[in-house]
Amino acid sequence: MRKIEKAPISKENRSSAIDKGISLIVRRDIKELLNSINDEYLYWDKIKYKKIPEDINHEDLWSAIKISRSLHSKTVQFGSYEFNYNITDATQLILHNFDLNIGGQLGSIGLIPEDDKKQYLISSIMEEAIASSQIEGAVTTRKEAKEMLRKNKKPRTKSEQMILNNYFTIKHILDIQNQALTIEILLEVHRLISNQTLDEGSDEGKFRETNDVKVVDAIDGEIVHVPPSYEEIPVLMKDLCNFFNHDDNTQFIHPIIKGCIIHFMIGFIHPFVDGNGRTARALFYWYLLSKGYWLTEYLSISRLIVRTKTQYARAYIYSEQDDNDLTYFIKYKLKTMTLAYDSLRRYMQRKISEKKKLVEFQKLKGVNERQAQIIKWIYEEGDLLLYTKEVETRLNISNQTARVDLNGLVKLGYLEEIDVNKKQKAFCKSDDFDSLIESPIKLTFN
Repeated sequence: MRKIEKAPISKENRSSAIDKGISLIVRRDIKELLNSINDEYLYWDKIKYKKIPEDINHEDLWSAIKISRSLHSKTVQFGSYEFNYNITDATQLILHNFDLNIGGQLGSIGLIPEDDKKQYLISSIMEEAIASSQIEGAVTTRKEAKEMLRKNKKPRTKSEQMILNNYFTIKHILDIQNQALTIEILLEVHRLISNQTLDEGSDEGKFRETNDVKVVDAIDGEIVHVPPSYEEIPVLMKDLCNFFNHDDNTQFIHPIIKGCIIHFMIGFIHPFVDGNGRTARALFYWYLLSKGYWLTEYLSISRLIVRTKTQYARAYIYSEQDDNDLTYFIKYKLKTMTLAYDSLRRYMQRKISEKKKLVEFQKLKGVNERQAQIIKWIYEEGDLLLYTKEVETRLNISNQTARVDLNGLVKLGYLEEIDVNKKQKAFCKSDDFDSLIESPIKLTFN
């Protein structure tokens, strides 16, 4: 990643620029420019190329930007570190839309059919587990990873172990979402996330005890963040737990903004030898669920972060480099949440359309709804090999029900049972499958 240029004004020399900044922010033409810049919340590396009035320079404009932002900024404190952030008009609109659609009763109407929630939840947990691991370097395809989770296969590589750990951690968080965050619970979350993936197993579920940890750019190896000393971690993490569990009566912080700050702070503090990113994303997920944003369960935010890893890294760097201004990171997180929500809407529209097609398979004689779904899988993927455990996971049913459904389809002639090895059996498309499908109902939706 190309090195980010340090802004020309920092806390050390800001006082000398105040007069210039103040003289600009009262000008009408500059005020409109500032509003536009602050809605996008641009950093110096973008400001320096902005087209501006000829009678000012970019350094003076940056002074005005910093002053305008400081006038409305809010602050939060962790240990000896102070952070600030701004809530722009654009941000308020996004938060309003999230309140309507991701939390509360309005968000529960229509988007996800009630009967299908469990099935879609399992799929979304898998997606989040895979993507969150890929951000940290897990190398595998979504198809391979989903096959491992659905068929309950033992992980063969560190990448697969990371994904399995994330999967179990997210399921664990769903169980404890209404509990307060404590140091003990946080360490347990890290232990689950990092199980058998660290160089030293003794580092699982434990805060780091050295200052050897540095955050480096994966491409050029440049150090982009030096975390606080390990000696500061107990105080910082105690403050973070208090921030997670309690609201400040003197300053309202919107829950989604608060979740973003929690995410950032784990990355900033870097309390663990490894697994900080996965832990940060897990806590963000947990916090929003605890505040009633139930649709978060179905959003694979990490899947969007995977596609924008450079922007993710820059959001961290911008925030730290610009005097701990968290707004850059908050804006990035809100953008990925918006994209994740839009992606979920498209996914659900597609699934609802597919469910209408499923009705055709339900017309088959002697077939229940679950068996119709299995037949549809085979119809769409002719070489699919199904295991009882996979069907159990996909349909969120008991092992016994999965076996009964599969054996029933064998008796009806749709599936054939084959021996995979001495202990395991699988089910595949039978020789009579196509004729059984096409004869009673003419399927025309290829």
